[in-house]
Amino acid sequence: MDDFWSGAGVDLHLETDTGDGRRIGLERALRDGIRDGRLAPGTRLPATRRLAADLGVSRGTAKAAYDQLVAEGYLTARQGSGTRVAALPPTPDATGPQAAAHARAPRFDLRPGSPDVGAFPAAAWLRALRRAIATAPSLAYDYGDPRGRVELRTALSGYLGRARGVVAPPERIVITSGYVQGLALLTRVLDGATVAMEDPGLPFHREVVRRGGGTVRPVPVDARGVRPEELGAAAAVVVTPAHQYPTGVTLHPERRRALGDWARARGGLIVEDDYDGEFRYDRQPVGALQGMAPGQVVYLGTASKTLGPALRLGWMVLPAHLVEAVADAKLHSDHHTETIGQLALAELIDSHAYDRHVRACRLRYRRRRDQLLDRLGTGRRVRGIAAGLHALIDVPDEAEALARAQEQGLAVGTLGDHWHTPGAPADRPQGLVVGYGTPRERAYPDALEALAKVLDG
Repeated sequence: MDDFWSGAGVDLHLETDTGDGRRIGLERALRDGIRDGRLAPGTRLPATRRLAADLGVSRGTAKAAYDQLVAEGYLTARQGSGTRVAALPPTPDATGPQAAAHARAPRFDLRPGSPDVGAFPAAAWLRALRRAIATAPSLAYDYGDPRGRVELRTALSGYLGRARGVVAPPERIVITSGYVQGLALLTRVLDGATVAMEDPGLPFHREVVRRGGGTVRPVPVDARGVRPEELGAAAAVVVTPAHQYPTGVTLHPERRRALGDWARARGGLIVEDDYDGEFRYDRQPVGALQGMAPGQVVYLGTASKTLGPALRLGWMVLPAHLVEAVADAKLHSDHHTETIGQLALAELIDSHAYDRHVRACRLRYRRRRDQLLDRLGTGRRVRGIAAGLHALIDVPDEAEALARAQEQGLAVGTLGDHWHTPGAPADRPQGLVVGYGTPRERAYPDALEALAKVLDG
């Protein structure tokens, strides 16, 4: 049995005893396996003789089942290539996840939130992985410290201090599986408290707080950033001071000081989402807010924008009194973040390959930002362009612009998607949130052409 399926290239359990006869049962089992994705397109099936021997049917029964599915288009049979699963287009009434993904796949993707994953430093990451595996002690493959590997916490301590101005002793760092997990762990520790969040802001992050038992208090954002006087009795506030999402404003120095004063006076907690903090183009990056008040700020960072979301690597720099509680929450969430990835990132940072990669990305995304501005011309108001991977483009009517975008096969975000209360009143600004980091390099010029057609109406 093992040799049979390894020769076929698949490991599949077929229920052929359906009460309708062996041939019909075999046809149905194979057809169902193809339809539900257990037999992927291109999968080579065993020869009829081997299939018959394994299932205890005659070779004629196996051949008849194959012939029927070839006739229906589920299989292809070529001399020398064997019998394989055909590549089937989704049917008009298909309803599964694959069909849904196919139906909503845009021609051009300018949705915000992702970097250009084609820029992932594969060669440098592979070298770091090899080094990590070659030098990792055997205990690295056992369950580890929920705070994360000390190698990565030490590497991050140095990097965050010099690159972002963060006060980050290794013993106050907890490694997470991305920003969202860090926010979820903190919400659990705050145990049902009221958390103030920027409005507009990321709706997914608001949902993370709610699902963790917290109460969300929306706080307005204006041209100077979040408004501290609106925090009220919140126990914590989540802010994106370096590059507010989605408006792109930088938190004004007076507001930064006011937040620190609020935290000290009320015993409140500032949760700093260092969103796109590494990517600033027209002047020096703004230092992290945490450096001004390390005892009142939880700093959350991630490798999702600099390397890629698939790695699921993030970090929290915590006030000393929260470290134990957050580490305990991490332990009871997933014990610890994957170890080899942690060691590889530590190697990447220690070798300065991470710094070189971030600098290269900064240049790459600045070029893209400039291409966007050049293509749109000077007659449009484009906000948030001094930093980050997205821009906010003012439009008179989001719904009309979004309809034109869909006609062009272009996926974009809207400012309306980000308000705390859906159905924005007429006096709220409207705009398209465009992620210029998302498309692959070759697709970017065509995506910009599609965007220009949308804005030209």
